[in-house]
Amino acid sequence: MQVNTIGIDLAKNVFQVHGVDAAGTVVITKKLRRSQLLAFLEKVPPCLVGMEACATSHHWGRELKALGHDVRLMPASYVKAYVKRNKNDAADAAAICEAVTRPSMRFVLVKSAEQQSTLMLHRTRDLLVRQRTQLINAMRAHLAELGLVAARGREGVQTLIALVRDEASQLPDLARKALQAILGQLDALGQQIGEIERHIHAQHRSNEASQRLETIPGIGVIGATAIAATVTDPMVFKSGREFAAWIGLVPRQSSSGGKERLGSISKQGDRYLRRLLVIGATAVIRQARTHPDKHPWLIQLLARRPAKVVAVALANKTARIAWAVLARGETYRAPVLAARA
Repeated sequence: MQVNTIGIDLAKNVFQVHGVDAAGTVVITKKLRRSQLLAFLEKVPPCLVGMEACATSHHWGRELKALGHDVRLMPASYVKAYVKRNKNDAADAAAICEAVTRPSMRFVLVKSAEQQSTLMLHRTRDLLVRQRTQLINAMRAHLAELGLVAARGREGVQTLIALVRDEASQLPDLARKALQAILGQLDALGQQIGEIERHIHAQHRSNEASQRLETIPGIGVIGATAIAATVTDPMVFKSGREFAAWIGLVPRQSSSGGKERLGSISKQGDRYLRRLLVIGATAVIRQARTHPDKHPWLIQLLARRPAKVVAVALANKTARIAWAVLARGETYRAPVLAARA
């Protein structure tokens, strides 16, 4: 049996394998348990293996690469077009096997365990920050029912926390006990977030690409480490615009008959990176309003467009600069300094 290409439909326990030879003839259609997959593919000579990029695909990609196979991951949305008629595991595996051979297919690079671990830190921190926000909103709502309202922002939160902890305040005893439980959760979350951020800073100090990304205005330690861990090879993208499009920061097109129609941003790709870039761009806009002489392009754009639109445009520009910094192995140079050079 000469196998040239294999498509694997991943799952939790049962995997569907579809293999063809050099002529495209089907030679393998098999269901395998999780414990059987590696043992089966170990007996198959090294060949092209395609899988959809999903939660466990990077793990299996590393395992199959260790066996000598050429592993390629593909976005599931790109594989969908190759599914014929009814959807089932066998049809999905056949579609994956066909899609992986297409010359126009775009692939996802297999991440290392270290890169995935760094991204786990980011995802965990993001989860804990959202939980902290939920607890703060709950505390504000409970106190508002008793007529106690504070200003927005960190200072307002500290005012409410001091009110709950003050035994001399006019809070009912039952309300105080309920709110003290929320404060205990807030304290624990604060310690956990701080510990994770220390690990992220340590990862940043040991990563040369992350340190170069931090030189770009609008990208801090969090954004730099997230981009460095997500983008394993910047040369996968042909240009900075393609990288920005992958993140979802370019206009959505609906063009036909030679007429170009551009709408709002596509919001495709990595939602976390897109959010970090937009937040960083918002911080740069805030600084530009304080020092307009240092950001003439932004000031001119703010005079014509709303601030949120300008933030997305700046995030798009920042993504392109980030790709150039990664692809060329350089640090960011301000426009004036670049012109002098």
